[in-house]
Amino acid sequence: MTLHETGQSLADIERDYILETLAHCQGNRTHTAKILKISVRSLRMKLQNYSLSGIEVAAPGKVEENVREI
Repeated sequence: MTLHETGQSLADIERDYILETLAHCQGNRTHTAKILKISVRSLRMKLQNYSLSGIEVAAPGKVEENVREI
């Protein structure tokens, strides 16, 4: 886990943690959701919101080199 910058919002920290966990799980949404102890549906909704706001999210089962890894 990465130490976050002072002044970072809770939403930013949550997003970074979710994307870091997704990268660790090589894009596997089910495994990521289990680690985060949230439903797969909640994870998908969060990832969809990130994508709509311009944040690149790896396709299921795929981790791109240019996708944000924290």
